[in-house]
Amino acid sequence: MMTSTMKASHEVHKQLDWKAGLWAGVIAGLVFMMLEMAMVWLFLGGSPWGPPRMIAAMVLGRNVLPPPATFDIGIMMAAMGVHFLLSIIYGLFVGWLVHKLESLGVALLIGAVFGLAIYLINFYLIAPVLFPWFAMARHWVSIFNHILFGIVTAGAYIGLRHKRRVTGPYPR
Repeated sequence: MMTSTMKASHEVHKQLDWKAGLWAGVIAGLVFMMLEMAMVWLFLGGSPWGPPRMIAAMVLGRNVLPPPATFDIGIMMAAMGVHFLLSIIYGLFVGWLVHKLESLGVALLIGAVFGLAIYLINFYLIAPVLFPWFAMARHWVSIFNHILFGIVTAGAYIGLRHKRRVTGPYPR
């Protein structure tokens, strides 16, 4: 015999929560970008504006690459457009991967593996062919932040999905 809480839980896990996936991608994208910029500056001695310039170069071309790695609003807007589009797509994909899970720990582990997979695919398969300047970002800071991106995405999705479980669709 299913209680209304069990029904609500079952219904939440039955289908992907698109809104939770979108917001999970935005949240994880924000965490990633802030940490990437800070860690490149603090631990590697690089400019915090280097990572956004590398991302912006995907659409604006190589001429925006450092030096100088200084702030430029147009470059930053292009970088954020690309970065958050990809973050949302990845957020939806991670949501799809973990939406049926009850265990937060398993979801976070899947997120970590997904983040590592994004790093490996982007930096070793895609970048050498399309964006060779990303080779200079093959370091522990990028690996760490990609893994953390996956963890934050999965955790945010589960958290946002659970918020929906508490408020609906079945009245208490």
